[in-house]
Amino acid sequence: MNRIRKAGKEETIESRNQESRNRHFKSRFFLITWFPDFLLIFSCVPVFLIDSSSAANVVIGSKKFTESYVLGEIAKRALNDVGMPAEHRQGMGGTIILWEALRGGQIDAYPEYTGTIAQEILKSDRALSVDEIRASLAKLGAGITNPLGFNNTYALVMRRSEAQRLGIRKISDLQKYPELKIGLTHEFLDRQDGWRPLRERYALPQKNVIGIDHTLGYSALASGSIDVKDAYSTDAKIEQNDLVVLEDDLHFFPKYKAVFLFRLSMRPEAIAALRRLEGTLNERRMIRLNAEAERTKNYTRAADLYFGRRAGSAKPTDESFPHELARWTLRHLQLAGFALLLSVLVGIPLGIVASRGGAVGHTIIGFAGVVQTIPSLALLALLVPLPFFGISVRTAIAALFLYGLLPIVRNTATGLQDIPRALRESAVALGLSPIARLWEIHLPMASRSILSGIKTSAVINIGTATLAALIGAGGLGEPILSGLNLNDHVTILEGAIPAAVLALLVQWFFDLLDRVLIPKGLRL
Repeated sequence: MNRIRKAGKEETIESRNQESRNRHFKSRFFLITWFPDFLLIFSCVPVFLIDSSSAANVVIGSKKFTESYVLGEIAKRALNDVGMPAEHRQGMGGTIILWEALRGGQIDAYPEYTGTIAQEILKSDRALSVDEIRASLAKLGAGITNPLGFNNTYALVMRRSEAQRLGIRKISDLQKYPELKIGLTHEFLDRQDGWRPLRERYALPQKNVIGIDHTLGYSALASGSIDVKDAYSTDAKIEQNDLVVLEDDLHFFPKYKAVFLFRLSMRPEAIAALRRLEGTLNERRMIRLNAEAERTKNYTRAADLYFGRRAGSAKPTDESFPHELARWTLRHLQLAGFALLLSVLVGIPLGIVASRGGAVGHTIIGFAGVVQTIPSLALLALLVPLPFFGISVRTAIAALFLYGLLPIVRNTATGLQDIPRALRESAVALGLSPIARLWEIHLPMASRSILSGIKTSAVINIGTATLAALIGAGGLGEPILSGLNLNDHVTILEGAIPAAVLALLVQWFFDLLDRVLIPKGLRL
């Protein structure tokens, strides 16, 4: 009898201990299930800031090379000087990206060139006058200023010493040297007035042709990695690097007169401010401004020089570096954080479905895997033409969301599939419904794997978010792109180091969550 009482007492104690463990387990799991809700609440602030961060009346875009940056700053300053708030979204990409942004209303104006408008935007096979361009653009809801005063044509350049050694003065002279290595910007490789028609016109035999960033191409030319590259005739680096411009003896390149391209719906006073810049820049002055920007690593100082202010004199509205860094970092966290939230809310349910296997499960994992293999820059380019997206923060968040899916989906599915069969059968034997089994047993058991997938997704988002600057979405990619354009390692590091630090902090944060949210018995 005593043994029976003792056994009953021990059973009661064990039952109480088990209930205690269950309550502890459920409280831990409550934290896990509450975490996405916390992210949802926390994300309200970033979403509000993303949607309302720009109070500017006019948004100016620019392409990813020095002169476009400088002209964008000049336009911004011209608007500010007449009391109109303006924002300059620097280095947003090439012609088509800027044009789509203009048509979609993400920007109001940007510097462009008449030859590019005729060839790339209007798809004309002949040279068009300014009046013809203006009439054609009006049908598309856009307009242009009169020329700013200089022609920035495309050109092919070589090191002067190499050109003199080979006796090359004209583009047609390249026919004699098929072994020359040519490096061209990616846009020039695909343009209607670019490499392919140029090669046909001059019957050029060169096969060793690579695509390279505009600024990095100058470094490659100086080091001898390439022998010929495309350039803009007003590039300051032509003189700085002692390069020679090859004569366009067959007159292939059209006139590229600089203008400002704008939406006709833009405020009339803004259009008037841009028109005041007409005829104020010749080639020599533009080269000087480009040289000032590259010498000082500061496009605003070049704009100072244009307006006759002492180069380097800062206006009270100029941002200090700490303020710029805070702005870049905040936007970077907004982009990565909101994209991660979407990836969690979508990825975990998809992972649950995928864990069941079958055709549906394989399709989900396959789709997430295929998205992960698409180059991030290509994914941005694919989303830009789609309705609702365009050149906007939405596009950057959508791309980051898609990139963040695979780790979450795969880790959720793997964590659920790795639950021991005996535990599954015990849950069924207890009479728990499928939802109760998933909610109270399966997901808590897989929680460590799920959180690991979220951590991986977060780190991927932090790194990939630097590319958002390519479409004017901001973030720590801004100084990186600017530094690449200026070939300035310090400016590159101003974005690269904070991005790396953010990635480490995010990883440490999730390591802490692992200790706080994951049941003790499931930790390694």
